[in-house]
Amino acid sequence: MDIQQKLVASVISGLKALYGQDVPAAQVQLQKTKKEFEGHLTLVVFPFLRMSKKGPEQTAQEIGEYLLPHEPSLVAKFNVIKGFLNLTIASSAWIELLNDIQANPHYGLTEATDQSPLVMIEYSSPNTNKPLHLGHVRNNLLGNALANIIAANGNRVVKTNIVNDRGIHICKSMLAWLKYGNGETPESSGKKGDHLIGDYYVAFDKHFKAEVKELMAKYMAEGMNEEEAKAKAEAESPLMKEAREMLVKWEAGDPEVRALWKKMNDWVYAGFDETYKMMGVTFDKIYYESNTYLEGKKKVLEGLEKGLFYRKEDGSVWADLTGEGLDHKLLLRADGTSVYMTQDIGTAEQRFADYPIDKMIYVVGNEQNYHFQVLSILLDRLGFEWGKSLVHFSYGMVELPEGKMKSREGTVVDADDLMEEMINTAKETSGELGKLDGLTQAEADDIARIVGLGALKYFILKVDARKNMTFNPKESIDFNGNTGPFIQYTYARIQSVLRKAAEAGIVIPEQLHPGIELSTKEEGLIQMLADFAGVVKQAGEDYSPSVIANYCYDLVKEYNQFYHDYSILREENADVKVFRLALSREVGKVVRLGMGLLGIEVPERM
Repeated sequence: MDIQQKLVASVISGLKALYGQDVPAAQVQLQKTKKEFEGHLTLVVFPFLRMSKKGPEQTAQEIGEYLLPHEPSLVAKFNVIKGFLNLTIASSAWIELLNDIQANPHYGLTEATDQSPLVMIEYSSPNTNKPLHLGHVRNNLLGNALANIIAANGNRVVKTNIVNDRGIHICKSMLAWLKYGNGETPESSGKKGDHLIGDYYVAFDKHFKAEVKELMAKYMAEGMNEEEAKAKAEAESPLMKEAREMLVKWEAGDPEVRALWKKMNDWVYAGFDETYKMMGVTFDKIYYESNTYLEGKKKVLEGLEKGLFYRKEDGSVWADLTGEGLDHKLLLRADGTSVYMTQDIGTAEQRFADYPIDKMIYVVGNEQNYHFQVLSILLDRLGFEWGKSLVHFSYGMVELPEGKMKSREGTVVDADDLMEEMINTAKETSGELGKLDGLTQAEADDIARIVGLGALKYFILKVDARKNMTFNPKESIDFNGNTGPFIQYTYARIQSVLRKAAEAGIVIPEQLHPGIELSTKEEGLIQMLADFAGVVKQAGEDYSPSVIANYCYDLVKEYNQFYHDYSILREENADVKVFRLALSREVGKVVRLGMGLLGIEVPERM
């Protein structure tokens, strides 16, 4: 039973009885009553003044006087403030609503059918030349949460990852390993494969910088200024020339280069799998740029034949986007090698062949806003149905209190290290607060994992994705305030109350007794629970996991106040006791569902 819908129907009947007019439901505006006034829902009466031919206060008074005797089980009392009719909903209506919520184990979530739209979400997009870092953590958590939220809004969802496994940066790691690696492997070094290869990417950069420095000194001695010398040194660096030659060989299918590439990439994938598993992130389909770039090349050349693109004298292929208010975009280099855009076109072609996509969402940082603007135009030009409507879920950068991260310099916050640190910090903090007392070592370790990762995920997801953010590990693990552990602890507290009730032989019936008088706090909690369905819908429409995160926090904050002010297990009235247990259970359920959409586990005890 939806209280608002029922009220709208009653108001429509009242307007017909009072003023002889049929009013469409869209005209009946109900909103939550402002905190400073008594009531739950407020009816705006201004739209009805023309038919009542009376002032706003009188009109509101008449509608209130109609509702009171006609809907005694719905409206308990009313008050009028100017043109606003504040309605206090009867306790029995709130209990009926709670009965409805507890009857649905997946309250607020909509299941997809075979006819539901198919939404594809791309996230993660790692490079095989380095491990996943803090920036990837935000990307993965947002992508995974978004996929869950869109599925909870009744869509079929396919989660995809495109792995950047080719290109000059991959060749840099490969070349450095050949030159300085002495045959080192993950097994011989005891390192995860992605970490090992990341070390060689850093090594390449170190040697490259040394070469550039040496060449710059030589060119400046020959009379060049610093800027000219640097540009020439970077172009003439023997190491960089070798890396470019390797890329050309790779694209030509050189067997040696390809064998080395496959071996090193396999090491990296094994490392990635471990990280994803710990993060709780999964994919339905993984694409590889090494497979998609040729597809992209083919599509670009088809577009060239059709006159959609043009070729310059040096052989490079371009798209003229000046008609769309943009510039000219390179699609194929003069030597025939692909650029990112070409790869994205190829990936789109493959995906469209694999799935009947209705909507495509790319979870990529806001530094790529222009790229996706261009991609949308090009895909539309090439005839992809969803090209124009593709969604670039653009998110801000994530930094640590100390500042930015740079992967080439090896100053990146590694995702594995970060997760490990979060779990260890959770273990220390929980231990100090006595939250792990009486648990076995295995239970304590599992709770530390749940709390540590929950703290990390929640801290990142509660921030509006479009904003840049600073991740502060210390702030995130706090059992008070707007944090994951605070929400998790409240959930565990509810489960503890329910266990004690079960041990005392108390059974919560499927239908609660409607004759209980509820406090304002209890009514407010049921109203908040009922809001969950609207919150899930809004999060899906706005592509905003933070809406759900902050709702969960507001709900547990409200529940904790109730828990503090009202007795549950010590309540003497049996009907009231059972009602409060049912209310607690449903708060726990909605918290579990909401946090689940964010990819956050909640512990049964702590």
